[in-house]
Formats: sequence, structure tokens, C-alpha cells
Amino acid sequence: MTDTRPDSLARLLGGRGGALDASLPPLAFALGWVFSGQSIAVGAVAAVVCGVVIGVVRLVRGERPRAVVVSVALVVLAAYVALQTGRAEDFFLLQIFLNAASALVWAASIVVRWPLLGVVVGLITGQKFRWRRDPDLMRAYRVASWAWVGQYVLRVVVFGALWLAGQVVLLGLMRAAMTWPLQVVCIAVSWWLIRRTLPADHPGLRHPRTT
Repeated sequence: MTDTRPDSLARLLGGRGGALDASLPPLAFALGWVFSGQSIAVGAVAAVVCGVVIGVVRLVRGERPRAVVVSVALVVLAAYVALQTGRAEDFFLLQIFLNAASALVWAASIVVRWPLLGVVVGLITGQKFRWRRDPDLMRAYRVASWAWVGQYVLRVVVFGALWLAGQVVLLGLMRAAMTWPLQVVCIAVSWWLIRRTLPADHPGLRHPRTT
């Protein structure tokens, strides 16, 4: 039987750097807000400065400029929303909406038989969409994609409850705690689901059966 361990999702989907970077500006906002006597403006400046510094570091590391610009723009937009509403907790409102949208998109992809986990892994491995002609891989990706739906739903529930309660500091802390740590757990669970769903004699993620 072919050993599929080299093709694990953790190896294919990469490290935690980007997710960890994304959790720092919200944490900077919460800390800036607290230590400035609950000034939204100071928190916003702290978040934007943090986002820009991280963006520069990512560019130096050779990441795509478009991805860096988008990440910085999201921080700026979140800060703008909080400044416009005058509510510090609204800095996190954009993330709540983005996670809700992500949950809906991932769930829809499963229903229409284009599970996004398969799409992502197929593009990364260079097999593109050949996996769709493999009934076993199609089923495995559909089952495993529910772990990603669950990840986004959990964030919406936790962030939404804290937003309603106006818990700015806890929002910043939970934003960090539920970014890359939760993503690591999600990848591990989805990989376990794939291995559990695929037949024992299946050649692995890089080798879809198309005949």
C-alpha cells in the first residue's frame, strides 16, 4: 500500500506564519485601546502600524504584494469601521462577517460537489481538478471540508457573543487564540477525516483514480 504520509494536509497547506501575522493587528488594537484609556483612535493607529510593519516583513520574505496589500487593507477597513461607529468592539465586526461568509461559501461548495478543500489541494499539488473524477477523493474532500465549515462557525459564535457583550480585550485575545491554533486543529481533523474516508488501497492525494 502506498504511504500517504508525505502528502499530509499539514505539509501541503503550509505553515502557520500568515495566520499568526493576521492575529497580531487585532491584538495590537485591543492593547492600544486599553493602555490609552479606551481611545479608539490610539487602538486604530496601533493596529494599522502593526499591520503595515507585518506587511513590510512579509514583502521582505518574498510574499506576493497583492496578498500583503489585501491584509493591510482589511486592517485599515476594520479600524475605519470602529472609528466611524465609535464602538471599539466594531473593529472586529469585519472578521465576524468574513468568517460567516466563509462558512457559507465552504458549505455551498460541498453541496454543489466542488468542495473547496479539494480545489485548494488540487491547485497546490498541480493536479488541478482531476480529483473530481475520483469518487473516493470527491467523497473524502466533501467530508473533510465540513471541518473547515465548523472552524468558521465556531469563530462566528465566539466572536459574535463577545462582540454583543462589548468585550474588546477578550475579542483581541480570542482573535489570536482562534487564528492559527484553530487552523492547525482544523487541518489535523480534516486530514484525519480524509484518511478515514479513503479506501485503504487508495494511492493518495497526489494520485487521483481517473479511470
